[in-house]
Amino acid sequence: MSETFMIETSARHVHVTQEHLEILFGKGHALTPKKDLSQPGQFACEERITVVGPKKEQPGVSILGPVRSKTQVELSATDARALGFPSVIRESGDIAGTPGCKLVGPCGEVEISEGVIVAKRHIHMTPDDAQRFGVRDKQIVNVKANCADRSLVFGDVVVRVSPKFALAMHIDTDESNAAFGVKDGCIVE
Repeated sequence: MSETFMIETSARHVHVTQEHLEILFGKGHALTPKKDLSQPGQFACEERITVVGPKKEQPGVSILGPVRSKTQVELSATDARALGFPSVIRESGDIAGTPGCKLVGPCGEVEISEGVIVAKRHIHMTPDDAQRFGVRDKQIVNVKANCADRSLVFGDVVVRVSPKFALAMHIDTDESNAAFGVKDGCIVE
């Protein structure tokens, strides 16, 4: 018997440190939650910034909260190419040796020396979920999507296990668009 779970599309976004948030939006600024995300404690924010690349800039990029220990920009490969960045595919948080960029907010600018990535497709699981599926943290798996009129198998999906997670798979907008019919909330196995 196969186990099923939900797939979600993660659009371009930025995670910021408190220090960078205050440079971009002013001293003492706190993120303003707009919408809760599927992962417990995570939320999309009202705040938006501009990501400046070597070729052009992308205004209106969402910040996701809460603040993090490192600032990171997550783009699709199409976004990266359009802005002039190489597509460096990494797990969220693994930013060593990645390109940097300029971030522009209403009150200031921040230059990050690294942190621009294309997020590796992944599944968030609790330890109980991982046990039920028979997988472990950092394991690479295949995921089958039977949505709409097409089926598709995603390869090279990294399993991420933490008691802080909720069961869901995340892909970026390029992957979602390429897999016509795989939309947010689609059930996969």
